[in-house]
Amino acid sequence: MLLAAIFAIVAAASVVQAGLGMGFGLASAPLLALIDPNMVPGPVLILAVATSVWAAWREHGSIRWSELRTGIAGRIVGVCAGSLLLASLANQHIFVLVFGTLIGSAVLLSVSGWRLPFNRFTLLIMSAFSGLMGTITSVGAPPMALIYQSRSSHEARPTLAAFFSIGSALSLLGLYISGWGKPDDFLLALLMVPPMLLGTFIARKLSSGFDKRFRPMLLIISAAAAAVLIYQGLT
Repeated sequence: MLLAAIFAIVAAASVVQAGLGMGFGLASAPLLALIDPNMVPGPVLILAVATSVWAAWREHGSIRWSELRTGIAGRIVGVCAGSLLLASLANQHIFVLVFGTLIGSAVLLSVSGWRLPFNRFTLLIMSAFSGLMGTITSVGAPPMALIYQSRSSHEARPTLAAFFSIGSALSLLGLYISGWGKPDDFLLALLMVPPMLLGTFIARKLSSGFDKRFRPMLLIISAAAAAVLIYQGLT
């Protein structure tokens, strides 16, 4: 039963990712954490590295390298902060509380409507937040979505794919250095590959104008999962 639930969550999250261009981590991580905290953040980060590397390679000629260098500098700062925070957590109970709080913060960032000017300073700050959140929860997209929302998808997509391919690998490294990475992470990630491929296939069969009402549904589900995780961490 749990395996079927994990399969359904990953497949659905892959449909969202393929349809909206974002949302795999936000759709899958909080629900997977409810089933088993061992499913996050390592296995989801491993999948993020694989999918981002492929996306970045397909459009590597359009990557804006100056933006990528600034973003990675910020990500390194965030990964270090996230790793130190993870190393200071005493047990899984506290981890669930921190995880739920950061997922809730990601949802708030996604719905805030906050618009930031795009410059080197704001890119550095948002990349650092992305590194912090991504290392602890595997959900690092909302801060980057805030800073890149005024850019066209053609401009933003290749650079963000490169950012998340390198950034997720750095977060995975930080996870293991902090002692929260597990040998089983790679096996669990392998378990999620078939439903991820299935979800991507389903998304391609849907109409090209993907129904964007999925985004509010995604945020509602993620917010509810975050609330449950925070409650579990407090009790």
